Amino acid sequence: MSNYIGIRHEDKYVMERRAPLTPKHVKRLIEHQKLDFIVQSSAKRIFSDQEYLNAGALVENDLKKCNVILGVKEMPLDFFEAGKTYVFFSHVIKGQPYNMPMLRRMMELGCNLIDYERIVDEQNKRLIFFGRYAGLAGMINSFWALGQRLKYFGFDTPFLHIKQAHHYNSLKEAKDAVSCVGQKIAEKGLPKEIQPLVIGITGYGNVSLGVQEICGLLPIKEISTEKLVELDGRHDLPSNIIYKVIFKEKHLSAHQDKSVEFDLYDYYNNPQHYESVFEQYIPHLSVLMNCMYWDVRYPRLISLDYLEKLYSKGNPKLTVIGDITCDANGSVECTNHGTVIEDPVFVYNPLTKQNTFGFEGEGILDMAVDILPSELPRDSSDGFADALVNFIKPIVFADYDLPFEDLDLPKSLKKALILHKGELTHEYEYLEEYLGS
Repeated sequence: MSNYIGIRHEDKYVMERRAPLTPKHVKRLIEHQKLDFIVQSSAKRIFSDQEYLNAGALVENDLKKCNVILGVKEMPLDFFEAGKTYVFFSHVIKGQPYNMPMLRRMMELGCNLIDYERIVDEQNKRLIFFGRYAGLAGMINSFWALGQRLKYFGFDTPFLHIKQAHHYNSLKEAKDAVSCVGQKIAEKGLPKEIQPLVIGITGYGNVSLGVQEICGLLPIKEISTEKLVELDGRHDLPSNIIYKVIFKEKHLSAHQDKSVEFDLYDYYNNPQHYESVFEQYIPHLSVLMNCMYWDVRYPRLISLDYLEKLYSKGNPKLTVIGDITCDANGSVECTNHGTVIEDPVFVYNPLTKQNTFGFEGEGILDMAVDILPSELPRDSSDGFADALVNFIKPIVFADYDLPFEDLDLPKSLKKALILHKGELTHEYEYLEEYLGS
């Protein structure tokens, strides 16, 4: 088998334009590590075939010669070949049923699977991620959506000058546009009917930091959860200030035994003992940016039943939900599916429990694009590759025929090896219970 490294073209989504390694990173690996690359030809990738050719890679229609293949998103069943090593975001670690056929196929073929999401350090902190760019694009999109939704309600605001993120040629261009809007708000303020404008952000990781980076381009004042509930009803607030609240785990959930104080360690280890208390904050928010990790063990932030109760009292303050986590029927239950870049938002009507795509209709607008970093494809690919490039050599030169215990891989990569020669490694044996789904 050859030592060619393959870079696969992305085909899961029409507007997926990212690459795991950019031409400049490929050139560096060819020149300094003496590695050989074959890049699968793509007409839509943000980096052209010619850019990769100029970097020293081969460009071909298939990757049959490659024994290690890098991608971004999931790969189709007929793409996998026996005994090869694949590195991509597999989205299987929660037992996602829609990806179990893919995992079974890789097991049948004796493949090795390394998942970027599980390349972590000793503190379980991710080392390779697109999260910041999901936050950046998600906040840009949510401000754009806010402007359009407020226009539907009859309000002309500076947010109308913000476009969906993928319409900008670069992150810098997008930031410049948001900064101009921030200046307009600082100078002229916002309509009194929508004041105080409050942005709630769940989580404080990379996604949240990206969201806050864009928020910081506007006249933002951060307040505590305690101060949040005091804002409504005040008439002395300046019209040119937007308020931001960061919600941590202790604000979202409480122990079912009211006499027990919140304990973060216990929350993560015994989430079944906790219940949501987030609903107390929702009526005070204009925009909710959902940036936190969630799985089915944890309480929801917003249930359909709560939204029905909230909406039955009249039009709520909450106008836009930017659900960057994009867990279908998850922490924000009205996000019943992820959206695509070309059709990014829908209005959820809590009374009819129906969605209407676009900005019009009764309800709350939900922005839930599943591949937000691809709206900033050049910048996000570059940032991702900066982290990935240092892992390529050990991935390529590992002898995967050896027993798992003897594999010469850094700990962070070994932890990310979900399949070894088609077998679930010890840490991922729990996935057996999902494989029948």
